[in-house]
Amino acid sequence: MSRKLQLADGETSRTACARAVLRTGVDEKTGEFLPTTVLAERIDWAADLVSGMVADLLAEHWNTKDVDVLASGEDAGGRKLPSNAWMAMRRLGWITAPPEGVQANDRIIRMAQEQAGRTLRSTKWRADVTAGVIATRPGDPARRTAQEWDAVREAIPGGEYLPSSVIKSRTRQVAAFERKHGRMPADLFEAEAEPRTAKMLLLAACDGQQATIERADEPGRALLRLQLPTRPNPASYKDWTWVACPIQPPPTVPASAVLHLPTLHIKQGKVHADIAFTHAVPKAQRSGHTIALGIDWGLGTLLSAGAARLHDNGIITALGAGGQFRAAGVLARQHRLRRHSEHLHAKADQYERLIGDSDGHALEVKHQVLRDEIGHVSLRRSNLNDALARASARWAVDQAVAARATVIYIEDLRSMEALGMGRTHNTRMSQQVRGQIVDRMRHLAAEVGIAVVTVPARNTSKHCPQCLTPLRHRKAPDRRTTPGWKWAICPNPDCRWQGDRDQGAWRRIAARGLAHQTKTACDRASGTMVIRSVVDKLEAKAAISTAIETSRKDRSKTGPTRPRTTRSAPRRRRAPSPTRPSGLAGKRPEGHANTARRCLPRAAHRDQGVNTSVKHTHQPRGAALGAGFHLHAHASPPQWAEPAPDTTSCMGSLN
Repeated sequence: MSRKLQLADGETSRTACARAVLRTGVDEKTGEFLPTTVLAERIDWAADLVSGMVADLLAEHWNTKDVDVLASGEDAGGRKLPSNAWMAMRRLGWITAPPEGVQANDRIIRMAQEQAGRTLRSTKWRADVTAGVIATRPGDPARRTAQEWDAVREAIPGGEYLPSSVIKSRTRQVAAFERKHGRMPADLFEAEAEPRTAKMLLLAACDGQQATIERADEPGRALLRLQLPTRPNPASYKDWTWVACPIQPPPTVPASAVLHLPTLHIKQGKVHADIAFTHAVPKAQRSGHTIALGIDWGLGTLLSAGAARLHDNGIITALGAGGQFRAAGVLARQHRLRRHSEHLHAKADQYERLIGDSDGHALEVKHQVLRDEIGHVSLRRSNLNDALARASARWAVDQAVAARATVIYIEDLRSMEALGMGRTHNTRMSQQVRGQIVDRMRHLAAEVGIAVVTVPARNTSKHCPQCLTPLRHRKAPDRRTTPGWKWAICPNPDCRWQGDRDQGAWRRIAARGLAHQTKTACDRASGTMVIRSVVDKLEAKAAISTAIETSRKDRSKTGPTRPRTTRSAPRRRRAPSPTRPSGLAGKRPEGHANTARRCLPRAAHRDQGVNTSVKHTHQPRGAALGAGFHLHAHASPPQWAEPAPDTTSCMGSLN
């Protein structure tokens, strides 16, 4: 299989990851069929060997000097270190070995060095932030002055654009260490112990002598071959055998994609394989966009989005009224699970205080049951967050595709803090999964060549989208004297725009992005696109125009006006209603659903007509009102699409 990807003009390579499950395997030496339990056991033995060596490497090199040397990219002689972590660690002489009496090939040691090297490299950023906080310790850690903020940002590499919430969290960590020990920590490595790493097999650090992957003859399948031990402590190379495992990649992996060696890990008794693949996608542009999708964050209404167009004369107009992704039911379930988790943690902490250092305490069994339940609740919360992020990101990208947008502008809320809005509001804001949604949105948008750019969030909800005048926020449109935040009214007498706060925010975000698209920068470390600051000259042009371009087509009258019927009501159907057997009076045989059936479908109960009004009340199952990935998630369709014409009304008389 060729490892080189052929690219056409306007395309770029994209490396993504998809998860598959290894269900069976075949021992090539004995021909024995390995079921899931046996395969998971043998992979777990190999992962134990790797994780033990990783822990030894981290404990030995968990210090400032070694992390700085590894992250600098140069060895003691000034030579450039290799990009692979395991090769860089061998160049520096940081080696490890299996436990005494265990025989493993060099590729097993490579996986341990690669995992430890990646962990140490990622620690460099946190170490720099902590060092900057320690060097510029503020007088009051809970409240910095403007001069102290400037000083700490200068002390941190790249601190100019670092979110303030990150600096505050590191400040709290340093303050907690000072309260406990009565002094400041020397660095991050004194304030934190070496991290625990997950048990996994990074096969990407291996070559063909340890693992191979290739496409199978059958479409949509692949074959993974790797060496696994036959016992927990292999004493010789005879205790290692080749195992062939068939893999069925998910449908999201294109047939023309180049497959790479996966990462294997055990989860709930199953072997999960994270398969990396590279395929060709349209190249996203940083500038030159004419249609953009603006997205605003919310609490009950998670996402509010709409499209805007940049005309040749520089005028920006909105395309339709936009749409909303409401997930109030899903978020309410998240908060219920959060409260349940906090209650379980409080009980577990009380049991730990009662047990103390005693052995064989009567509460140890109950404490273990609580710990298991905490793990189950945490898993449920994680799965719910992941499902919510996938569904909302998929909806946002679909909106961009429907509007033919080439870029998605979303406000950057990394520095947003939950302060001063009440305990309930602050807690719900801190539980948002905005980071996961943006990451998933970038992943899906890259498949269709749509750029995702973050823009500054300052004043996007405060200023009018049409005239940039500061808005007045009220409780509701019919309660103009009640202070609130949901409804926005423009006080400018020449504008008088009013609308939902979130609807005005996405207009401001889309207009700001289109006006500042020449200022879009690409971050070298992460590869993400971002507009870092707002320019006053360009911000003056970031307004939605209400000018409607009139058609120049001649609409002069060329004939007599069509006569209208004298009937008081129009005929709604082309033919009279069919006859039906005599039955109960007062029921019409026609309609959107056949009412002659004894049991109507669920959709018929939910929507019997275009003018039906449904009172949205909370229901436990949520099936009568919901649609989408969850019973409590609602997404509005794009409102810029033209509705289908009604050919059954206003037909005139049939006589």
